[in-house]
Amino acid sequence: MPRFAANISLMFTELPFLDRFEAAAKAGFKAVEFLFPYDFPAAEIARRLKDNGLSQVLFNGPPGDWNAGERGQAALPGRQAEFREGFRKALDYAAALSCPRIHVMSGLAPAGVPHDAMTATLAANLAWAAELAGPAGVKPVIEPINHRDIPGFFLNTTDQAAAIIQAIGPEKIGMQFDLYHCQITEGDIVKRVEKHLPLIAHMQVADNPGRNEPGTGEVNWPFVFDRIDALGFRGWIGCEYRPAGETVAGLGWFATYKG
Repeated sequence: MPRFAANISLMFTELPFLDRFEAAAKAGFKAVEFLFPYDFPAAEIARRLKDNGLSQVLFNGPPGDWNAGERGQAALPGRQAEFREGFRKALDYAAALSCPRIHVMSGLAPAGVPHDAMTATLAANLAWAAELAGPAGVKPVIEPINHRDIPGFFLNTTDQAAAIIQAIGPEKIGMQFDLYHCQITEGDIVKRVEKHLPLIAHMQVADNPGRNEPGTGEVNWPFVFDRIDALGFRGWIGCEYRPAGETVAGLGWFATYKG
């Protein structure tokens, strides 16, 4: 049976961030993910996890200047020192939270920078990050993101991500396979899961269009989840969706899976 983690950056936003851990646990989740932890002391987040019996399964590395529109630096030539500083900070949080995965955000493609130069920069940064993270039991992951939600994001397709992962080594880095992004950019999501399953370290889910909870859009989620289960995926599936209404009221789809 698939294992679902609440993304408490998007879910339970009726509450202050630190109160969302308890809300997720009460709703039946055993794990959480979120975008960024850096506005809060790691010790406080760790306490909320422990108090509510939750595992932290994923968060993002520092994205650069988020308010200025930056979405990562890992593929940006000339930003290597900043990337390394941010990844070290993320590793400190991962250690405090016992989190096994960090999403390394590729960033937006600057005008005039060759695609090959960005691919090489991303690969070099990931190889460095993997060597640092591996002994700590942490796996960096990369995520293809659609151009509708984040115009200009460098990493777009699952094949593009797979080529980078294969070049570095699937034992060192993994794919963060977001079914919502895949549905928009590529479609045929079950076949793409089948193709890339050996590389997938983490999944995420939202319905399309709207990025709301499963059952609000075009995807046949019972079929998709059953197929993912039958394929033997035993990682976590992050619920990175924006509830169409109040969070708990939209969790009817989850009742089958929370055990």
